[in-house]
Amino acid sequence: MWNYDSPYFSYHFSPLTIGIWGFYSIFQIIGLWLIFQKAGKPSWAAIIPFYSLIVLLEVVGKPWWWLLLIFIPCANFILIIIGWVMINNLLSKSFGQGVGFTLGLMFLGFIFYPILGFGSYTYLGPGGTPVNFGSSDYEKPFDINP
Repeated sequence: MWNYDSPYFSYHFSPLTIGIWGFYSIFQIIGLWLIFQKAGKPSWAAIIPFYSLIVLLEVVGKPWWWLLLIFIPCANFILIIIGWVMINNLLSKSFGQGVGFTLGLMFLGFIFYPILGFGSYTYLGPGGTPVNFGSSDYEKPFDINP
């Protein structure tokens, strides 16, 4: 049966599991810290649990109320699956990257978030929209009178 006297009674809280979780968390926080810094958002938001998600939604151009959908019974499943794919896709587009980088953010986030933060990628705006989109100095590609 179970050995309740063992200090490692639960596998989920073994020193190895806590070490792996800590390693993963540190890399994720460092990556988000640098991504927020590049996007002009407060970097310290990366260490605040729910606020970091709100800031991440701002970076990719989605409304903050998406976070409230987590508490709706059927919508939370859709948000976790579809929304996380969309958020990572828009994050990679915000820095000028494609589908391959999106897959990296989804499946190897602890590696690709720091790559995005430490790399020479520039923030283009929410979802890849140029920051000056719609301004007078934006070049219109289909204008026949230059």
